[in-house]
Amino acid sequence: MSQTLSMAPERKFGAPLFALLLLVAGALFLQAQVGARQVLLLLLGAALGLTLYHAAFGFTSAWRVFIRDRRGAGLRAQMVMLALAVLLFFPALGAGSLFGQPVVGLVAPAGVSVIFGAFIFGIGMQLGGGCASGTLFTVGGGNARMLVTLAFFICGSLIATHHVDWWFALPSLPPISIVQSFGVGPALGLSLCLFALIAVLTLTLEKRRHGSLEAPVASEHQGWRRLLRGPWPLVWGAVALALLNFATLALAGRPWGITSAFALWGAKVASGLGVDVGSWVFWQGAANAKALAAPVWQDITSVMDIGIVLGALLAAGLAGRFAPNLRIPTRSLVAAVIGGLLLGYGSRLAYGCNIGAYFSGIASGSLHGWLWLVAAFIGNGVGVRLRPWFFAEERSPQGLTGC
Repeated sequence: MSQTLSMAPERKFGAPLFALLLLVAGALFLQAQVGARQVLLLLLGAALGLTLYHAAFGFTSAWRVFIRDRRGAGLRAQMVMLALAVLLFFPALGAGSLFGQPVVGLVAPAGVSVIFGAFIFGIGMQLGGGCASGTLFTVGGGNARMLVTLAFFICGSLIATHHVDWWFALPSLPPISIVQSFGVGPALGLSLCLFALIAVLTLTLEKRRHGSLEAPVASEHQGWRRLLRGPWPLVWGAVALALLNFATLALAGRPWGITSAFALWGAKVASGLGVDVGSWVFWQGAANAKALAAPVWQDITSVMDIGIVLGALLAAGLAGRFAPNLRIPTRSLVAAVIGGLLLGYGSRLAYGCNIGAYFSGIASGSLHGWLWLVAAFIGNGVGVRLRPWFFAEERSPQGLTGC
């Protein structure tokens, strides 16, 4: 029998109205300054934020409850998301175009920097309280502590760009795409088999530990009310995220990413404070130098990240759950600082985060996405062991929290 939320939160219209006003203002500004595509990317980001919030689609909590309690619903939802994503992505990437427009995947080298970066990113997920997407949507949802994580996420990203060229020079395999190496059909078959294997493994371990699968949390809302106010079943979130990432591929010409914007924001702040970040090797690359010189609203990832925050704010307001709490225990605050730094530093070393490297990397057929998954999962295991020192409530079992 499923669990049902017994009490509906009180609806307050201030947060959703404010979010809508900001989205409209942002759309008008982007239309005037950049163009219609940037407007669509802002709205696409908002849809991602709303989806992440309403489905409580947290990578961090999903991995934590599996590592600690062997509850695998969140991991299985991720496998559904990835399966649908590769079914959509691989044919388009194999053809090199989508709806007549050129598209490329997020395919990166797989080596020492990815292993170490993903590993410390995994630790940072558990200490910071969220991944890249989780940090953004919980900030939008009113979690004041995650503002600290985000601030140090940005700091860690900037620090990494100062000497990331040293990490990238360490041993690694070249960028490898299984779509290009094996062809679309074999790449699909291999990927789907791996997703199924992981899903079956979670089912087996959960039943072995608990005797049965965990009942999903149901909502008293049905139909369009549930769509607007949540909470959504995890599978809704999985399907929506895959479709929205595919829409990102169509609009941006490449899959969804998050953390490159954090490095850019940090670099722009540092530049404003007089730091010559333009002399750093990372910022001398053609694409990075162009992004550093251009206004932030011209950066696709930045616009989508802002959209995610606003979409989550809208979702939290519609759900009646926007209630920021500024009382943050000291140890939790310390964990947010450490976790944020690890998240930022690790994401640059690993060519991305749980979205750019894991979700979009695997959806692109990149070998580095799978390497990221293994290393980050091990890092999460370490992070889970460290959490009780920072969070007293971690000594008792918990369910999915959405971050």
